[in-house]
Amino acid sequence: MNKPELLIPAGSLENLEVAVLYGADAVYIGGQQFGLRAKAKNFSMDQMKEGIEFAHKHNVKVYVTANIIAHNADIQNVYDYFEELKSVNPDALIIADPGILAIAKEVLPEMELHLSTQANNTNYGSVKFWHNVGVKRVVVARELSFKEIKEISENTPDTLDIEAFVHGAMCISYSGRCLLSNYMAGRDANKGACTHPCRWQYHLVEETRPNEYMPVIENERGTYVYNSKDLCMLEYVKELIDAGVDSFKIEGRMKTQLYVATVTRTYRKAIDDYFEDATKYRENIPYYLDEIKKCTHRKFTTGFYHNRPNEEDQIYNSNTYIRSYTFVGKVLSYDAENEIVSIQQRNKFCVGDTVEFMDVKGENYKVAIDEMWDEEGNSIESAPHPKQIIKFKVSKQFPNNTIVRLKND
Repeated sequence: MNKPELLIPAGSLENLEVAVLYGADAVYIGGQQFGLRAKAKNFSMDQMKEGIEFAHKHNVKVYVTANIIAHNADIQNVYDYFEELKSVNPDALIIADPGILAIAKEVLPEMELHLSTQANNTNYGSVKFWHNVGVKRVVVARELSFKEIKEISENTPDTLDIEAFVHGAMCISYSGRCLLSNYMAGRDANKGACTHPCRWQYHLVEETRPNEYMPVIENERGTYVYNSKDLCMLEYVKELIDAGVDSFKIEGRMKTQLYVATVTRTYRKAIDDYFEDATKYRENIPYYLDEIKKCTHRKFTTGFYHNRPNEEDQIYNSNTYIRSYTFVGKVLSYDAENEIVSIQQRNKFCVGDTVEFMDVKGENYKVAIDEMWDEEGNSIESAPHPKQIIKFKVSKQFPNNTIVRLKND
């Protein structure tokens, strides 16, 4: 049994470094065009080169997304973009459009090609077709069950890899092929500009009664008819492996460093524990579920893996996230002689707060801040300024980029 790859989203160079630190086997990133997260920070070509070099030094692979559904005006720019990618040496491209796939094979003939979930592969016939035209890996549609994925695995060559989403936001339309955003806001989800209308609140309007907004269900708070719970498959590592999933994919290229650290560390530990001792893994499931809730999330679902989702898999009364912890900073350096850590602040915290350092191995190290100093050594009571350098005493050394969080009251 081969250990599955843990594939983590990185919407920025900082997130990539955090994903690598906390145990990713591979990360997927987007350039500043042709990816489906146009509102993420994304990577300039120089940042992409730096990120790939950093990842490769730590034996982590990097896949670059180019998974828009292209229009005529995109074609020449795709040629130019792929020519630029020659210089940064990614491990694979993630593509959805057959035309873009053809360009990749022409411009980057040695490049490994992965087929995006945007291509909506739901059967082994289409998966074999894509493999026959040069695709090494297929990201199967989110709408498949364990049984269906296993059937695909059993009816496709061993030279094909299967990748599946195991955690994160779900789409209301087939694996992201959504027209709502374009129709309602003029922003094309299939070109990376989704406005997430699936999270909006909706009411019913009758044609002859303008401005009379009736709730879709009888509830004074309205309803979020498209608002799915988040996928979480931490309890089903064995079932995913048995189904033939080679790569566990996490959603979230627009999420924070706290999210990246939390999901990477938790899934890393779950996978490693399972391969070390299945009993240990089962006993630790409450720990995994407790930890995964310490980053921003919605309530969880298992999506389509067991059954088709029903009303229990939707959230009808809110479109907000659950936030139990705040990302307050990350480690920049450590003065071992004086036991003083320097962190870069990301959200406000104060003297008297107890913060947690997220050790990469899974432990959480709590530190009560009795006093702290700014970069010049001045004593301060709070850290209100974004990216301010803050120093305080910690008796343990943590690697650079270790995430520091604060439990919300």
